[in-house]
Parts: sequence; structure tokens; C-alpha cells
Amino acid sequence: MTLQQLRFLTAIVESDFNITAAAAKLNATQPAVSRQLLLLERELGFQIFSRNGRGLSRMTDAGEKVIEHARRALHEAQNIKKVSADLNDPRRGSLRIGSTQTEARYILPPAIRRFRDLFPGVRLTVHQGTPEQIAEMARAGRIDVAVAAGSRDLLDTLAIHPCHRSTWRVVVPSSHPLAKTATPSLAQLGAYPLAFHLSSLTESALHGVFGEAGIEPHIILTSRDAETIKEYARLNLGVGIIADIAFDADGDRDLAILDVSHLFPEETAWAGFPRKGVLRQYMYDFLRLLAPDLTRENIESARSRERSPAF
Repeated sequence: MTLQQLRFLTAIVESDFNITAAAAKLNATQPAVSRQLLLLERELGFQIFSRNGRGLSRMTDAGEKVIEHARRALHEAQNIKKVSADLNDPRRGSLRIGSTQTEARYILPPAIRRFRDLFPGVRLTVHQGTPEQIAEMARAGRIDVAVAAGSRDLLDTLAIHPCHRSTWRVVVPSSHPLAKTATPSLAQLGAYPLAFHLSSLTESALHGVFGEAGIEPHIILTSRDAETIKEYARLNLGVGIIADIAFDADGDRDLAILDVSHLFPEETAWAGFPRKGVLRQYMYDFLRLLAPDLTRENIESARSRERSPAF
């Protein structure tokens, strides 16, 4: 039994039992993957997959047990490689980050800039997506760190810790009637079409806030891009509601900004990282650059808990 055979096995499972797709994922040939699978089954003395003609249809009961151990073995092999890399070449490697849009635009850049100065030999990539897509990337092992706003329950496979908290602001042209109101009420907002910045506060939650006050809001636009919301506000197409981090004091001088933190719940962005396995030292360093509270002690405390607290 070899690690290569275990890699082939897990790739077949992750490719919905399609050997051709698994071979493509591994940069191998279909006959090579089929042969290694047959050799593994022959060594084990039982079939891992049920066959349907020449194809694979599902895993056998015995196969279900094997794949669990195969994944564990590959994970531990990867941990050994990480230990070796940290000892032999601690300033080289890769760091894959999954991030929601607001965090990728406003929170990550300062940390990435400093990280690249400190670790030019680390290949860093950012994958932007919705909270649901980030969660799926984490489950599939395609990212090392998640930085995402949204329901913390989505990041159920990761240990998490808050890395940023935001409150909400209204943006309107300086000539807008609301511009003279420092802290507008829900009733005042409800008198105008709204352009809403989607993030952890969803459209349904927004309707809920207004609904409790007996107000039916007219939401003309929802977008995960705060810049789009600000453009609608500039054109007086809707009163913009954005996270405070998205307001640029220099670039948005033409807009009045109003505090509505008293109306809507605070937004939390979470840093997520693996519960088990070895983290490279530069991963700890990146997380510390992301938020001072993400110390190694706090990270390991979060990793040791069955579930991260509500904070």
C-alpha cells in the first residue's frame, strides 16, 4: 500500500467515482489510476467500490471504512511535510485564503501587503466567494484560512475567531434631505428607496428589522459590492446602507455619512483555520497581521474547543 494509491482513492471519491475525472485532477492517466485501484483492492482482499459495468457506482461498506483511514493518513503525511518545511525552509510555502467580498476588498489588503514584505517566498492566493462558497472551499481543503462575514455556523469545519467588527452607515449625497440628520430613524429611512450592502446582515434580516417597526422598506438594490451601493447613492437612486469599513473618507467626500449603528446589529468578520493538523509559522504570522487579537495562544485555544464560542 502506498500514499499514491491512497491519493488515487480519495480523488476517485471526490470525483463522484469517475476515474477519468480523478485522473485529470491528479495529472495521471486513467489506466494508471485504474491499475493502482485494482492493486490496492487486491492487497486488501476486498472491493472498495461496487461496479456497474466498467464504471464505479458507489463505495462498499468496507470501502467507507478504508476512505476514512486513507484521508487521515494523507492528512498526517501532509502534516509531516509541513513540519519538515518549517524546519528546513520556514520562509517558503503557500497560503490559500478564502474571503467574502467586503473582507477581500477592505480588510485583507493591509495584512497581505505587510505579509508579502515579510515573506516574499510564500505564494499567497485569495479566492473570493460568498459565505456558502467559502464554507465549501474549507470542507474540500482548498483553502488554509477563511476570512468571512456571515453566519458563523457555515464555517462548521473550522476553528474561528473574530478578526473585525463593523457597524452600519447610511450614505447619501450632501444635498439629500437626510444629510442633515446625524442618526436617522427607521421611519425616516423607510420613506426612501434603499440600496443595501449584503453581508452578514441579509435582506431577510433587514426586512425583519423594519418589520418589527411596522415599516415595509422599498429595497431598490442589494449588492455584495459596497462601491455599487455608493454609486446608486451618488445618483440619488437609493439611500445607501453600507458597513462602516467600506466608507473612504478621501474617496467618498461627495457623500454624507450617517450613523445607523443603533438600528442594525453589529457585523462580525471571522478568521477560520483548521481545527487539526500543523499550521506553518507564517500562517500564525499572517493571522496576527490580520488582527492583533489573533495571537498563537488564542488560535490554539480556538482550535482546541469543540466549537468556537459566540463571542
